[in-house]
Amino acid sequence: MTKKKRGLASLAMGALATALILSGCGAASSGQTQGQVPGMKTIVVGLQAEPVTLDPHQVTDYNTSRTVDPMFERLVEFKDESTELEPGLAESWDISPDGLVYTFHLRQGVKFHDGTDFNAEAVKFSIDRQIDANHPYHDTGDFAYAEFTFGYVKEVRVVDPYTVEIELKEPYAPFLSNLAMHSASIVSPAAVQKYGRQFSQHPVGTGPFRFADWKSGVEVVLEKNPDWWKGQAKIDRLVFRPVIEDQARLTELESGSLDFIVNIPPDELARIGASSSYTVLRQPGMHVWYLIFNAQKPPFDKKEVRQAVNYAINKEAIVHDLLQDTGVVAKGPLPPVVWGSTDDVKPYPYDPQKAKELLAQAGYSDGFEVTFWVPESGSGMQQPKAMAAAIQSDLRKVGIQLNIQTFEWGTYLDKVLGNPADLPEVFEMSWMGDNGDPDNFLYILLSGDQWPPAGFNMGYYKNDQVDELLRQAQRLSDRGQREALYQQALKLLVEDAPWAWIDHETQIVAMKSSIKGFKLHPTGVFRFQNVDLQTP
Repeated sequence: MTKKKRGLASLAMGALATALILSGCGAASSGQTQGQVPGMKTIVVGLQAEPVTLDPHQVTDYNTSRTVDPMFERLVEFKDESTELEPGLAESWDISPDGLVYTFHLRQGVKFHDGTDFNAEAVKFSIDRQIDANHPYHDTGDFAYAEFTFGYVKEVRVVDPYTVEIELKEPYAPFLSNLAMHSASIVSPAAVQKYGRQFSQHPVGTGPFRFADWKSGVEVVLEKNPDWWKGQAKIDRLVFRPVIEDQARLTELESGSLDFIVNIPPDELARIGASSSYTVLRQPGMHVWYLIFNAQKPPFDKKEVRQAVNYAINKEAIVHDLLQDTGVVAKGPLPPVVWGSTDDVKPYPYDPQKAKELLAQAGYSDGFEVTFWVPESGSGMQQPKAMAAAIQSDLRKVGIQLNIQTFEWGTYLDKVLGNPADLPEVFEMSWMGDNGDPDNFLYILLSGDQWPPAGFNMGYYKNDQVDELLRQAQRLSDRGQREALYQQALKLLVEDAPWAWIDHETQIVAMKSSIKGFKLHPTGVFRFQNVDLQTP
C-alpha cells in the first residue's frame, strides 16, 4: 500500500494529546455526571478507562471501541451474538471469480448525523483517508489498524453514487470480515473536512446514536439518532463513565449512579448474580491475556527461556483462585471459541522443575533479573497487578526475578507502543478478537510481517515457517484448508512460546434488572439499539 504509517507510538501520543486537549476545554467544573435526566430513558455505563478518541479509524482499545461503536456503521455488520456477516450500509455485494474485486451496492436514503448523504464517495473517503499518504485528510489521524484492515487494497472506485468497487492486490480471505471491524466504519467526509484532527472530538457517523458531549475524565454522552434508517433506538441517552477501580465500579452500580458495568470483582459475582436487582450475563470471550517476551533481547531471544517461563507459572491457580474461574486456562494464543483452535498442541503444565532444567540448558542455571511492565488497569486486562504479583512469586521460585513497574493505562499504551529500543524484557498485554477470524489473532499479533508500525507483534517475534503458513491461509477461500494451516501454525507457535499465555477471559457484565433486551457480542462491543428500560 502507498501509506507509510507513522507508527503506533504516534498513535498513543496522539491519543494522550487528545485527552489533554479535552481536559483543557470542556471538562465539567463540578465533576458531576449528567446521569439520569427526568423524562429521558438513560443508561449509564461504567467502563475501566476513558476512551482515548472518538474517531473509529483510530480505535485500538476495548473501552474506546465500546464508546465509539454506537455512533458508526459499516458496509457489512456482524449478526447479533455472532461473527457471521449480514448487510449493513451495503444492501448486497458481489465478489469477482478471481477474488480480487468486491462490488458493494449501497443502501440509499441514509443520512449522517450532520445531515449529509451517505454514498459511495463517503465509502471511498473513509478508506482512502487511512491508506493513501497523499489523501488531503490523511493527516487527520494515526490509523493503527489501517495496514491490517486495508493492507491488501489496491484501489477504491466509485462506480456511481450508490455502487463502490474495492479491488485487492491479491486474494485475501478475511477481507469481508475485516470490513465489519471498527476501522472500516464509514465517517462523514464533511465532518472530517470541517474538524480535521479534531474529528476525534466531534465524531459523525450514521449509527443509532449520535455524539452529544465529552467531558474529559467524567463522561461521554450519546443521544439517540432520530433519523436512523432502521428506526429510532428505544432509549434516549447513553452515558459512558470511566471508573478505573473494579470495586468502585461495583459500588456505584449498587448506589445507583451506574446502570451497567464491566469487570465485576470475581469475589462479588455470586452475590450480585443472586440479587433480583441485577442481571449478570456471561459469554466465552474471544480474548487472550498474556505476557509478551521481547524476542529481540536476552534472555527471551532463547526459546528454552520462553518455554521455562510457561512451565514456571501456575496458570490454573491464577484462573481458579485469583480470577475465580472468570476465564479458562490458555493452551495457546488462539481462544477455543475461534475456529482454527486445536488442543493438539504441546501443553505447558505447571512444572517448576522442568522450568529449571530448561533455564540450565539455556545457560541460566542461576536465573536472571529483568524488568516487568504492568498496567494498573485497562482494556481486557482483568486483574493486572494481582496477576503480575502471582507471576512474580511463581518465577522467583525458579530463580527469575521480575522487577515490576506499574503505569496508568494511557501511559502504559504510550510506552508499549513506543520506541522498541525502550521496551523491557517482558510486559503484560491482552487482546480481544475483532472479527472472529484466526487471522485477527495469529497474523496481526505474531507474524513477522506485523512488527510495529505495521501491526501489533510488539515482542518482535519472527518464525519464517509460521509467517508462510499465515500468508497461505490468507490467500485461500476454503475454510477447511485455512483451518488446517492455522492448526499447523499453532503447533509451531506453542512450541516456540513467543508469549506466556495465561487465560481466555469470560465476557461478563452486570446491569440493573430494569435493562431489557441486551445481548453480549463476541467482539465485546455493546449494542444498545434494541435495548429498553422497564419502568416501575
